[in-house]
Amino acid sequence: MLTKNVQDLFTLWKKEVCEDKDLYNDLIENEGNEEEINDRFYRELSFGTAGLRGIIGAGTNRMNIYTVSRATQGLADYLNAHYKTSSVAISYDSRINSDVFSKAAASVLAANGIMVHIMPELMPTPMLSFAVRYLKCQAGIMVTASHNPSKYNGYKCYGSDGGQMTEKAADEVTSFIQKHAMFHDVKTMDYEMAVSNGQIQTISQDLLDAFMQNVLKQQIHTDVAKKAGLKVVYTPLNGTGNKPVKKILSTIGMENVLVVPEQENPDGHF
Repeated sequence: MLTKNVQDLFTLWKKEVCEDKDLYNDLIENEGNEEEINDRFYRELSFGTAGLRGIIGAGTNRMNIYTVSRATQGLADYLNAHYKTSSVAISYDSRINSDVFSKAAASVLAANGIMVHIMPELMPTPMLSFAVRYLKCQAGIMVTASHNPSKYNGYKCYGSDGGQMTEKAADEVTSFIQKHAMFHDVKTMDYEMAVSNGQIQTISQDLLDAFMQNVLKQQIHTDVAKKAGLKVVYTPLNGTGNKPVKKILSTIGMENVLVVPEQENPDGHF
């Protein structure tokens, strides 16, 4: 039997997300399934040094635009408490709804007066760390579930050094998150409006080129690859590496590269 708190949350979510077709249908399809409803609402996704991570779907214990937006409101509060002005770099991978969650986070930050620099397309996590430092941001967000199965997604926060947020900072962000109710307490604004007024800016090709140049600088023997005559088989595992890895390999002179076709293109279902 469901506890009153879980039942009340389920009822609240049905009311609040009724205009969100996907999430509303997700709830309706599971109505009557007490085990499933309990798993979705018996707790909230915890925010730690790795940020959020959970199964995609409707509920307080799921990854959706509401849990992501609330977490971002907490991050915004943290930044506004520590900095007079601040900026955040955002990147995302090929996971289901990664682009959606990125835009939701950007809209919340913009509504809280924080400048957002967002990647023009999906990118590997190291590119986000580089962007935070290159743009001198106070924080970064990477939407990814790393190695978890396809039904998961995640939301990772980074500090101004481009590294994962410290435990102390994450605890403070958590305290801010917990001050806000899931619905109606979160500031947000229209994404396209924030882009048009300059509060959300697309990260330029100059930064992407600078990242590539820094990768190339890590070479020790710069002429070996051109002369080796190697044949390379590469799989992006349906993720983010396809374009940057092929570009780097081509730049260092490795032209005989076979990309596994079944795993070449981004696919959140992999």
